[in-house]
Amino acid sequence: MALSGKQVVSRPPIRGAEPRSLMAKADSFQDRGLYQKAERMYRRALRAAERRFGTDHPEVATVLNNFAVLYKYMGKFSEAGRFYQRALTITEASVGGDHPDAATIYHNLGGLEHAAGNWARGEPFARRAVEIRRKALGPEHPDVGADLAALAALLDAQRKYGEAERLYQRALAIFERVYGPDHYEVAATLNNLGAIDQAHGRLAKAESLYRRALATKEKLLGLDHPDVAVSLNNLAVLLKKRRHFAEAQLLFRRALRAFQKALGLRHPNVAVYLENWAQLLREIKQTAEALRLEERARRIRAGLDTLLTES
Repeated sequence: MALSGKQVVSRPPIRGAEPRSLMAKADSFQDRGLYQKAERMYRRALRAAERRFGTDHPEVATVLNNFAVLYKYMGKFSEAGRFYQRALTITEASVGGDHPDAATIYHNLGGLEHAAGNWARGEPFARRAVEIRRKALGPEHPDVGADLAALAALLDAQRKYGEAERLYQRALAIFERVYGPDHYEVAATLNNLGAIDQAHGRLAKAESLYRRALATKEKLLGLDHPDVAVSLNNLAVLLKKRRHFAEAQLLFRRALRAFQKALGLRHPNVAVYLENWAQLLREIKQTAEALRLEERARRIRAGLDTLLTES
């Protein structure tokens, strides 16, 4: 199973020294993959913003959005969904439903449904984000590129490969023109195009794209960032399919180590990595070890709250 998806953190200035300082610290922790520290800091920032501005102020919506981004990465999907919905209600009431700030939250709601496996349910959120942002900013804006890539990820997951590939290519062209070849958005889109190529059996091309994405992420984020682990997993799955078992095992081991260090032993992505590794072990006849990994994955999944609450 390949993994993808990216959330958008809001960066508008927070008025007031305490909320601004706490948000900056929380955002920094999140950017570096220090998610437990970020959670504590976002909680403090949210209390400070509510205390200073009131519970329905746009500044509070900014904190809620960024806190929800963190919870999505941590696998706390229900909490993230509640925060996004609250942020969207505040934003639409204050600046209107056609404002780019609303598009940011729709984008993130789509990404959250993607992470939870509710791909069809996430598609309307992603399409709404594209519609709002393209109208407000024009078709070549990098934020529109991010929305196109997010929509493509949801279509890709539903095996709507034709439209997904076209959207990824449009997004990649925007990112490379605006940011150059060594930007995170370029790496994320290359990863997702690699998944499309893999689905179509273009394995050599997929491997090349995955390796480019991984090298860029390692350069930008460091070797042990949880987002690097996503690319390690995806490349390992591809190498397993190409029967390069030794390197695939090394990459699965690296992915698990990095992800568990950042997010603990029970994050849903850990279950994905364990299941993928177990499939490899079965292919090389290490059945006992495969069963052990599958049982770990089963226990993780049994304890997950993976669905957003219905509104």
